[in-house]
Amino acid sequence: MNTAASLLAAEGGANPLLPHVYELVVGIFAFFVVFLVVGKILTPRIQKTLAERTDAIEGGIKRAEDAQAEAQVLLKQYRDQLAEARHEASRLREEAREQGAQIKAELREEAQAEARRIVEAAHAQIEADRQQAFAQLRTEIGRLSTDLATRIVGESLEDEARQRRTVDRFLDELESSSAQAVR
Repeated sequence: MNTAASLLAAEGGANPLLPHVYELVVGIFAFFVVFLVVGKILTPRIQKTLAERTDAIEGGIKRAEDAQAEAQVLLKQYRDQLAEARHEASRLREEAREQGAQIKAELREEAQAEARRIVEAAHAQIEADRQQAFAQLRTEIGRLSTDLATRIVGESLEDEARQRRTVDRFLDELESSSAQAVR
């Protein structure tokens, strides 16, 4: 230790832990300048930037919450519209089913009416054909019976009125005998 104390004494006896006075004054002045610059200029700017960032973050969160709430409202509206559309589609399907059944019934009725008309027309045609065939048959039977009667009797039955009366009488007797046979 003596060597350290002697070294101190040789350098002029100044304590190395204590700074010189002019360094102390310059240091204190620089500290106040830095303190003023930081306190008056930088601190407000930093606080302003921090406040802006806080507002931006909180605003972003608020906007996100608002957007999420709006999305929820839109989702609910979409679901309501979807449910309404499904209900409307179901109603339209049911109406279409009913209309289809109604059209089917109408077509069936029209087809049955057409079938009845065709059957009635066929019956009328058959009846007309039967009447025509009966008339032709009557004429042919009349001619044949006149020829036969002419051969049997030996005299001519060329008188039209006589021929017709004879044929009509013969056919009337034939019809009455056939009607009795049917009973």
